[in-house]
Amino acid sequence: MASFEPVYIKAFQSGLLHEKVKSANKILNSCVLCPRECRINRIEGQLGICKTGKNAWLNAYKAHLGEETPLIGKNGSGTFFFTHCNLLCIFCQNYELSHEGRGKEISNSEMAEMMLILQEAECPNIHFISPTHVVPQILSALEIAVQKGLSIPLVYNSSGYESIETLKILDGIIDIYMPDFKFWDPDISEKLCSAYDYPEKARAAIIEMHRQVGDLVLDESGKAHRGLLLRHLIMPSGLAGTQNIMHFVAQEISPNTYVNIMPQFKPHGRSYEVKELMNCITEDDYADTLKAAREAGIHRIDPRPGKVFMGF
Repeated sequence: MASFEPVYIKAFQSGLLHEKVKSANKILNSCVLCPRECRINRIEGQLGICKTGKNAWLNAYKAHLGEETPLIGKNGSGTFFFTHCNLLCIFCQNYELSHEGRGKEISNSEMAEMMLILQEAECPNIHFISPTHVVPQILSALEIAVQKGLSIPLVYNSSGYESIETLKILDGIIDIYMPDFKFWDPDISEKLCSAYDYPEKARAAIIEMHRQVGDLVLDESGKAHRGLLLRHLIMPSGLAGTQNIMHFVAQEISPNTYVNIMPQFKPHGRSYEVKELMNCITEDDYADTLKAAREAGIHRIDPRPGKVFMGF
């Protein structure tokens, strides 16, 4: 396979990246980066749902081996764990980061240096977890980093609760989109994350992501360079609506979509508020979900999860 060049390199060379940086940062004056549309002035320090102002907050950055098979390579995905979130599921496994704000404020130049450190550690990509609320900061840091030699793919790992307008700013910048599709039923998403419109927004977002990058492309070693990688967390009591989600993905996105079906749910955060959440996932639940995906026509399923049933 020919050598791979991330799409943001051409965007930088043409001046497109600089224009996208300006467009994204302008939104911070009346923030509508995500479907919450808080419309507060983050430049002046006003805080909305994501509790993030002018600068990004970060819990950690590191080479991370606990990601999908095509992302980790030999040295681990170069992962940024951002603090705060725009969706705020009550059962979040990173509750201390998303809800409680564990982390510290960082500048765009600091983020750029972290990207370069991870590249120097021979990570195969730069991987942003929960990046939706800090898109302007990421783009600003990227513009700095690419001038200093950044040249590995970018992974955008989100909840799927996205604005199409923000995703269009990312067109030509992101190489690999990795959204979760959490719930099919809007009543469930309202109950678990106060976002009745989550299923609608996630469907539209995943269609847009796939339009931009297509199906996941792997090299001869199995390493991902570009495309869509979908995550789906198995929920107790069938709360996720897995069968409907898998049919949607196969029919409306692509049967060639690479899917990671994740069986590691365990009650966290405020799960105690919903009795159906006070259960773990069984091996039968996992087997049933795999069957539903395959019956829907999904055949590229990440092999990594295996038996990771938390608490059993």
